[in-house]
This record gives sequence, structure tokens and C-alpha cells, in this order.
Amino acid sequence: MQTKTTQRQQVQELAHRAGDGIEVTLLWNSAEERLTVICSDERTGDWFALEAEPGNALDVFHHPYAYAAHQGVEYSVPTVGAVEALAA
Repeated sequence: MQTKTTQRQQVQELAHRAGDGIEVTLLWNSAEERLTVICSDERTGDWFALEAEPGNALDVFHHPYAYAAHQGVEYSVPTVGAVEALAA
């Protein structure tokens, strides 16, 4: 008789920050040994995820939009009119 074992993913939040409607979270997936930074904008509903290496994970966490632009990850940037409407 064969028994099937499954490996449960273990995801741990290493860092989180939020401000002005933007949330950024650094996650560690121990099952896959992978670091991921997730950035979301609650005003627009847009979000993106970036893979990070151990040597640059905190830099990706602190500068997710720069890394997204460098990696060609698409995300929405509010237009000037939308920014003015949010400020009103």
C-alpha cells in the first residue's frame, strides 16, 4: 500500500508596511524557499507581486515600484486628474 504525502506550504510574513493607501508585504515561502514582495493600492485595486533574492529582498520591499518598472511588471499609475480627485 502506497501512502501519499503532501507538503503543506508554509508562508510567513517577514515585513509589512502601509501608508497613503499602499500596502507592501514581504513573504517567505519555506516550502519553495522563495521570497515575494506584494504591493497593492487600495484606491485603485491594483496589485503586483515581485520575486526577490535574499540579497535584495529588503531593497525590493522598500522600492517595489522601481523594481516593478525594471522588471517590466505592469501596474496602474493614477493620472494627474485622479490624484487631484483623491486629494479633494
